Amino acid sequence: MSAFTITPLMRARFDKEVAKYPADQKVSAVMACLSIVQDMTGWVSPESEEAVGQYLGMPAIAVHEVTTFYNMYNQQPVGTFKLNVCTNLPCALRNGDKALEHLCQRLGVEPYGTTADGTFTVQPSECLGACADAPVMLVNDRQMVSFMSHERLDELVATLREAVK
Repeated sequence: MSAFTITPLMRARFDKEVAKYPADQKVSAVMACLSIVQDMTGWVSPESEEAVGQYLGMPAIAVHEVTTFYNMYNQQPVGTFKLNVCTNLPCALRNGDKALEHLCQRLGVEPYGTTADGTFTVQPSECLGACADAPVMLVNDRQMVSFMSHERLDELVATLREAVK
């Protein structure tokens, strides 16, 4: 395992988040701290979980429980674009599972896989809260796209590929 160091910039951002809570409740900033780690490194490694735990005064396993509970935290390096396709029951009933299958086939990856060029990571997702717009997906945990037919998925992939050229 490689070492993980909280950089001064990261620490300053952590401090700002911790300051939002009473001193005896600084563990409440765990999600914000994990988001900062991911923002600055691309993913949340076991070593970074341990460092966050030490910083917040909580066991590393408790930090890991947060990391593994929420799919917004990358537990391994991901591509430039992480595509989360909702496959929860309401979306599955409206072809969410077929959208995931199409996207994986189009990009030549299995679910949770990353393309050889490192551009795309595709993974199934739990409910994204837009069942009426199914199939839906999130791009990089930030931008929701709706009504993702195979044609719209192909257009999105082409647009994102163009963005990295």
